[in-house]
Amino acid sequence: MHEHCRKQDDSRSDAPQIFLVGNPNVGKSAIFGLLTGRYAAVSNYPGTTVELTKGEAVIHRRRFRIVDTPGVNSLVPMSEDEKVTRDILLEEKAEAVIQVADAKNIRRSLFITLQLAEMGVPLVIALNMKDEATRMGIDIEETVLGNMFGVDVVSTVAVRKKGMTALKKAVLSPRISDYRFSYDPAIEEYISKIEPLLPESNISGRSVALMILSGDRTLKNWLLRRLDEDTISRIEGLRDEISEKYREPLSYVISRQRLKAVEGIARAIFRKTPVEKKGVSAFLGELALHPVWGFPVLFLVLYLLYQFVGVFGAGVLVDYLERVVFGEYLNPWAGKIVAMAVPVRFLQDLLTGPYGIITMALTYAIAIILPITATFFIAFSVMEDSGYLPRLAAMLNRVFQAMGLNGKAVLPMVLGLGCDTMATLTTRILDTPKERLIVTLLLALGIPCSAQLGVILGMFGRQPVAAVLIWAGTLTVVMLFVGFIAARIIPGKRVDFILELPPLRMPRFSNVFVKTVGRIEWYLKEAVPLFILGTLILFFADKLGILPFVQEISSPVIVSVLGLPAKAAESFIIGFLRRDYGAAGLFAMQQQGLLNTEQVVVSLVTITLFIPCIANLFMIIKERGLKAALMIAAFIFPFSILVGGILHRLLLWLKIFA
Repeated sequence: MHEHCRKQDDSRSDAPQIFLVGNPNVGKSAIFGLLTGRYAAVSNYPGTTVELTKGEAVIHRRRFRIVDTPGVNSLVPMSEDEKVTRDILLEEKAEAVIQVADAKNIRRSLFITLQLAEMGVPLVIALNMKDEATRMGIDIEETVLGNMFGVDVVSTVAVRKKGMTALKKAVLSPRISDYRFSYDPAIEEYISKIEPLLPESNISGRSVALMILSGDRTLKNWLLRRLDEDTISRIEGLRDEISEKYREPLSYVISRQRLKAVEGIARAIFRKTPVEKKGVSAFLGELALHPVWGFPVLFLVLYLLYQFVGVFGAGVLVDYLERVVFGEYLNPWAGKIVAMAVPVRFLQDLLTGPYGIITMALTYAIAIILPITATFFIAFSVMEDSGYLPRLAAMLNRVFQAMGLNGKAVLPMVLGLGCDTMATLTTRILDTPKERLIVTLLLALGIPCSAQLGVILGMFGRQPVAAVLIWAGTLTVVMLFVGFIAARIIPGKRVDFILELPPLRMPRFSNVFVKTVGRIEWYLKEAVPLFILGTLILFFADKLGILPFVQEISSPVIVSVLGLPAKAAESFIIGFLRRDYGAAGLFAMQQQGLLNTEQVVVSLVTITLFIPCIANLFMIIKERGLKAALMIAAFIFPFSILVGGILHRLLLWLKIFA
């Protein structure tokens, strides 16, 4: 992803590196933005789908390369995110490691601090969210904490840019922690046996030995590249030997002893102060999580989201750009210029024909999708910066557990209402390949993008309320059913749902602006080329006569199974390229009186569940691989027809719209 960014980073790889490490939702990204002055150069960590955010900072005339690592709960990896963070520390030299710690949840942060101290990396602790901790009656003695670990501890409030001067000064002379913590004698004995056998790395042999004793299998490839088979066998033999000495898994024993040490540190630095009176933001934060009142808050947020994205973005902005800017000016001008400059008819059609790069691909990408995704990016950044998204994930966690997922899955699902193509990319935030595959499947199956949703709601505006309720109810049942079955068929494990809830805050304009610009930049560089590629495929399919042939052979299925007019086949075919165009074709048929209410419901359920648009299909290939993408498409296509056919028979039998 973002190859130009990767090249830029590689060209300056000789700059000393500063790594930002910490739990999820502790403010790492905010501190990254303040250090670098820009949102990100985003790239994947080699061999993974995990994103790293990189940038440059000049601190007191010294240039540094800043890397924002994925949020972790431990440096003994249990997820791909945690493995990437551990591998960066293991394989790349750090000039400084800034651990961003949550001052109001210090025990959770100290568990990471303890492991970083064991690694022997040059460390600075940024005690973030100090204002929220004070408001909750929590005071951390940073001087005592700094003395215990022998490193600099700086209090920060990143969202208000407080403490950054002191933090920048501290990273110029980071110190390796002199904190020493001893495990029980048997563990210490085997640490001393394994450590001499290990290769040199950027972290201490002691910390690597502890990872091996904790049962970290992800180190095997790293060891194979550096040690012979006999040495690795000796190390594994020692690990198996000590494991037999304990009734419980050794990883649990080591974690328990670390937690005991964390408790001792916390008691020494923790001091309670008078709790400040709860403000409006604290009240709203509790309200958003309430098991009853949280849902009215959710419905209000979704209504505002729909008004901003669905009405303003997909309605006002799209209408102006598509009808006026492109319809009256750009496309006619492009047609005239191409007709004069390009004498070959084939090339004219390629650029400005019905399936032209300018008239279809760019019009779709810029005039239709960009306004929707831009408004959604703004809304998403506001929800993200305010702290509402983690609350939404926590509230809906139980719903997603039935589908083998957890509350984190709500984030790409909500994003899918803006653009499924972009939402497929954001499945990277999920912890396991199984979860990412299930959410990718559900996004492709039943989440309508804003452009398609706008057309669908426009059609239902001319139908009874029962029609939209049956459409929404059918989609909900189908999504829950498919998710439930997929969770039991797709191999892999589900990780526990651990999510730190940040305070509910008024979003800062600068944060929202910078995040939105970064995401729009992603859209223009990642998604637009996919639209052009999809248009080229349709262009050649049309020229070769494939499209009319597909329409002809699909008509019997449309008529006999779904009970729709044969002309509806065109809408389903074009819906593969543009989901909203497919729905728009059905809209036109409704306007012409070719569809009754029952046919409207059946056609809209089917086209919502229909195979993903071609841009989304290419993104699925990019993220999940060709095999997974083809399997998803092969399942969704007949399944959507099956659901539509069953619904058609059921509605006729019940005579709801008779």
